[in-house]
Amino acid sequence: MARTRREIQDHNLRIACVSSSAHLDEPAGPKRSELLAQGRQFMDLAQALGAPYVRVFGTGGGGEKTMMPGDELKERVASGLKELGDDAASRRVTVLIESHDQFVSSGVLADVFRKANSDHVGLLWDAHHTFASGKEDPEFTVGQLGKYIRHTHLKDSIPSGEDRKYVLTGRGDVPLRRQVAALQKIGYSGVFCFEWEKVWHPDLADPEIAIADYGKVMTEYLGRKLR
Repeated sequence: MARTRREIQDHNLRIACVSSSAHLDEPAGPKRSELLAQGRQFMDLAQALGAPYVRVFGTGGGGEKTMMPGDELKERVASGLKELGDDAASRRVTVLIESHDQFVSSGVLADVFRKANSDHVGLLWDAHHTFASGKEDPEFTVGQLGKYIRHTHLKDSIPSGEDRKYVLTGRGDVPLRRQVAALQKIGYSGVFCFEWEKVWHPDLADPEIAIADYGKVMTEYLGRKLR
């Protein structure tokens, strides 16, 4: 672990976030305890690697993804976030819930953050999902949740039947330029993280193409020049 961390630092790189798949929707019982333990294991990993954030989910992705969560579900997720946030304080990391599945609405997420009431809890803004699934404009989302946003996932897509198809950055209808501008307006200083899910969508362009393309487009959006 120490050697890995040193090699990363020697290449002038840093780990922006450690992404667990722990989800906080389970009711009290062995499964919930197991998922919370997984979250803590990833917090230990983040601390060892010098990463500031650990990603968790509200739900595990099963069932109706677009259904608004009820009060009981929001309470369970907020309670889990608070519990992990309390444990994160001593590790000097922050637990981030990703805007995903049933937790893409600004109103729902703001309610969860109010209930969790923890300085060591924040939002991983998957801006694609709040736009495509939550039907929110980026300016609205950032206006409602900006104070919680610590990290981002960005990607572009186009409608494809009842679903969406991922495309190279700037070729779809996701308002990435506006998403970036909305974050810049509130002084966001985190990472603009590109998400390219070729492992689940093998028809996508190879990462050597997609990542380089994202870099070029984003330098324009950020108002910078390539080195």
